[in-house]
Amino acid sequence: MNPIDELRAARPAHLDDRPVDERTRSAEISYAMSGPRQARSRRKVVRPVWGLSLVGAAAAVTAVAVVLSGNGAAPAPRAPDDGGPIAASAAPRVQLSARDVLLAAAEKADRQPGGSGAYWHTVSVTRSLLTAKQGGYLVMDQSRSEGWTPSAIGGDQWGSNQSLGARPATEADRKAWEQAGSPPEIEVVVPGKGKGALALPTSEGRAKTSHTPLVDGDKVFWLGRNVTMKDLRGLPSEPGKLKKWLVASYAGHDTESSSEPMSQDAWLFRVSVGLITDMPVTPEVRGAAFRMLADLDSVELVENVTDAEGRQGTAVSVEEHTKGAGVLENRLVFDESTGRALANESVVVKPGGFQAGFEPGTVWHSIALIEAGWTDSKPS
Repeated sequence: MNPIDELRAARPAHLDDRPVDERTRSAEISYAMSGPRQARSRRKVVRPVWGLSLVGAAAAVTAVAVVLSGNGAAPAPRAPDDGGPIAASAAPRVQLSARDVLLAAAEKADRQPGGSGAYWHTVSVTRSLLTAKQGGYLVMDQSRSEGWTPSAIGGDQWGSNQSLGARPATEADRKAWEQAGSPPEIEVVVPGKGKGALALPTSEGRAKTSHTPLVDGDKVFWLGRNVTMKDLRGLPSEPGKLKKWLVASYAGHDTESSSEPMSQDAWLFRVSVGLITDMPVTPEVRGAAFRMLADLDSVELVENVTDAEGRQGTAVSVEEHTKGAGVLENRLVFDESTGRALANESVVVKPGGFQAGFEPGTVWHSIALIEAGWTDSKPS
């Protein structure tokens, strides 16, 4: 049984054989690593099948992480407005607040092109940090996901998933891997499965494409509740009304478990990340989401962030406390000049639980958005 099949076999029965999208993988890994598994409620929840949609409940651990410290990258000097050399006596740069940056991003998001098409198309690369069963060194694995969500009801959702291979996370980990004989498959510990392990190939796999009907014929994404394409295209573009629409689904707990408490701000941030990152909403709604987050007191600014694809960006984040006594930072990375989302990252703030062995500042899970937009084409 290959890794994907093994993970799929571990899925709760009530989720049947529906494929798993990359943000589903992200949320499940986050939930698994944050503490002991709790029984899930048996509500019927639609998860977007292949997009970057926000959360999910299917077990999957084939992803990769990037080990960084601090803000995720060494601060890069910024050029002055005139594009000339940076003078040693230049005036210090004005420090902006998270609110200022989010409001500026909202203005840029408002001006993004809208568009339409037969399918909403997304491409992403997911990365997660795992531990080798033998030797205890850190392993980075990554996978590429591509999805096509139909704009019309009654259609099929298409997706392509490809393993990009596992590798030691750092040079020190590479030496440990070589001392172990440089195995072509690395057994890694699977969070939440006790002594269970999963063999991850170090070589790139073949892309596998499949399709499945939309749940109930029209459900395409999860945004606090199951939503249709019509729901997404009709979301309010006023920040207060958008917040009211979203929090109507908030019940005081985590998006993944009714037994895990979560503050409204943390819940709203998590849900909104999916809306901003990859959902087919109008530019005005994406701008409203930025403005809505700007009004949250718990949102912090993280500057000079380099995502796993090597792209420079700015991030806003909120802290999430786990049952394992650890603290994680849920981080949205975006291009400040365009208001476009780049990545969603989970960063260790206070090690604890499954993150006990990680240094503060470690980016142990990330989803990098490569492409999102409308198309009239689907896989052949």
